[in-house]
Amino acid sequence: MTSSFANGNYAIVGAGLMGRLLAVALAKRGAKVELFEKGGPDGNLAAARIAAAMLAPLAESAITEDSVVQMGIHSLPRWKQLINELAKPVFFQQEGTLILWHRQDEGDAERFASHLERNCERNTGLTKPRYLDSQSLTEIEPSVADRFSQGLYLPNEGQLDNRQLLEALLAELILMKVACHWHQAVKPEELRQSQNYDWVIDCRGLGAKDSWTNKSDSSKNLRGIRGEVIRLHAPEVKLRRPTRLIHPRYPIYIAPKEDDVYVVGATEIESEDLSPMSVRSAMELLSATYTVHSGFAEARILEMSTQCRPTLKDNLPEICHDQRLNVASLMKINGLYRHGFMISPAILDCALEILSTGSSASAMNLGLQVTATAPLKVSVCA
Repeated sequence: MTSSFANGNYAIVGAGLMGRLLAVALAKRGAKVELFEKGGPDGNLAAARIAAAMLAPLAESAITEDSVVQMGIHSLPRWKQLINELAKPVFFQQEGTLILWHRQDEGDAERFASHLERNCERNTGLTKPRYLDSQSLTEIEPSVADRFSQGLYLPNEGQLDNRQLLEALLAELILMKVACHWHQAVKPEELRQSQNYDWVIDCRGLGAKDSWTNKSDSSKNLRGIRGEVIRLHAPEVKLRRPTRLIHPRYPIYIAPKEDDVYVVGATEIESEDLSPMSVRSAMELLSATYTVHSGFAEARILEMSTQCRPTLKDNLPEICHDQRLNVASLMKINGLYRHGFMISPAILDCALEILSTGSSASAMNLGLQVTATAPLKVSVCA
C-alpha cells in the first residue's frame, strides 16, 4: 500500500475505463473512494464499451503523435500487470498486428510501411515491421493466405477484451467495497464544495464538455468523434490476431476475441451523433470484411453499435488539476480519443503520481499534457 493515499478521500465522477481504473487503483492503495456514474454498472453509456481495445502503438504511429506512441509503449507491459491483479480473468493477447492490402492498393501499403519504418528509426521503443511474402504469411496467418500474397507483420502489439475488462473492474470495485453510486449524475464542482473529499476526479469523457469549454479559443473545446463497430460471430473464420486492411476509402480493422467473436470497425466522423449505424457504413464495413476472409459471409451479426470518443485539441489527451484551500482539489482527465485502451495505463500512472506528490515525472517523459492551477510546485508539460 502507498501510505500517501491511505488517509485520503476521493470522489470519482464517471465510471468508464479511466474512472474504474482509478477507483480500483486508489482503493488498492488504501484510499477511501466513492464512484458516481449517471449510467448503470454495465457501462452502456461509456465509450469504452464500444471499442476494439487494440494495443497497437506502431500501427497507430502512422496517424498520431509521438507522445501517444510513447504512452502506448509504456502501457503494454502495464496492462499485463493490471490484468494479473484482477480477480476475474480478462482476455489479453500480444501476438502482433497483421496488415493486409489488395493488389490495387499496393502503393498505399508501401507508403504506410515506409512511414512505420521511419517512426521506428525515430523511436527505439518500437519494433520494426516485418514484410511477409506468400510463404511467411501462410505461416503467420494461414486463414488469409488464399486471398493475399503479401502483408506486413507488426510484432509485440496486442489487444484485450474491453467488455470483460469493464466487468472485471466492476467485480474488483465490489471486492474492494468501493461505494458506487449508479444512475446518479453529479457535477464535480458540487462535490468539491461538500468538504467530504480531498480530491474530486472528473472522468466523464464527453459528459464533461461544460468544463472543457474555452470561449476565447474554441479549438481547445472537448468534442465527440463518432465511431461505429460491428460485432460478429464467425466460427468459420480463424484469425489469430488483430488484422487491418489498407484501403483508400474504408481502412477497416478486425479484432478477434474469444469464442469466435470479431469486432470490426473503421469509421471516424467529426460528429456527436449517437443515432444507429447508417446503411452505407454497415455495407462498407461488411463488404470489406468479406474481402479479407470468405468465412465472414456466414457470420452472424451480434450487434451494430455507435459511440462518440471524447477528443481535445490535436486529438491528444490531457490532465488538468486545480488545488486550492477550503475546497477539494480537482483533477480532470479527458481527450483519450480513439486511443483509450492503448494509453490508459500510462494516464493512470501519471494521475497517481500527481495525486501523490503534486507533479508527475512520468508525464514529462511521456509527453502527456498536464496543466495545473495550484499553490504547490507542479510539473507543466507542453
